[in-house]
Amino acid sequence: MESGGNVRPSPAPLGTELLNRLDYRLAESAAEKDAIYQMRYQAYLHAGLTAPSDSGRVSDEFDDASNTWTFGVYIDGELCSSLRIHLLTSESRAAFSTQYYGDILNPRLDRGEVFIDSGRFVAAPKISQRYPEIPYLTVRLSFLACEHFNANLGLAMVHPDHVPFYRRVFLQKPMAEPRPYPGWGTVVLTACDTRNDWQKIVTRFPVLRSSAFERRMLFERPVQRAFVPSVVTTRPSIGTAA
Repeated sequence: MESGGNVRPSPAPLGTELLNRLDYRLAESAAEKDAIYQMRYQAYLHAGLTAPSDSGRVSDEFDDASNTWTFGVYIDGELCSSLRIHLLTSESRAAFSTQYYGDILNPRLDRGEVFIDSGRFVAAPKISQRYPEIPYLTVRLSFLACEHFNANLGLAMVHPDHVPFYRRVFLQKPMAEPRPYPGWGTVVLTACDTRNDWQKIVTRFPVLRSSAFERRMLFERPVQRAFVPSVVTTRPSIGTAA
């Protein structure tokens, strides 16, 4: 038993301390996007998922799609990771998930369901070694998007080796069998039932909570470049007060 003078404070929930030093920035300028494309290349090269190239960058046709948000995650002003968010509706389906698993997703989109698909998750190899919380704080963006857009499911196509992690941490379960994916061998489409499992997830990881204000700042766009989906966004916030 600790003496009164040596009481140990309870450890902070995973990621909460680092969250105070972190910024999510939507990549809008050419320089911001290029820095993310370079980080993707370095991360994929480090993991053996891409071959060396003269460009030193990884980008694709969805980076500028109207239903995507590409975020850089910065700690103390330094770019450390990135995630791309796709909003999938009956009117907007641009994503790798609908290309490779359209037979499963399109019928549900036709019925009016809404999905958030998170992809292109990368972390700078050297920085991620210093901050093991980075995956949680980066994927947090996906859960904020699910709440903001009142999504039925949160999707992620992952390597089969990563399925146990996504199942254990984010309660994401495979929706179908692994399928071939260039450069990765195979991928598996996983999904989290955000409407029914939300309380379980945030109870385990309170850092995933957010305010309506934070979500609006991240996902609402200026009128001149807005993509206005036909979805309902009235789900009550389970985070801090807006």
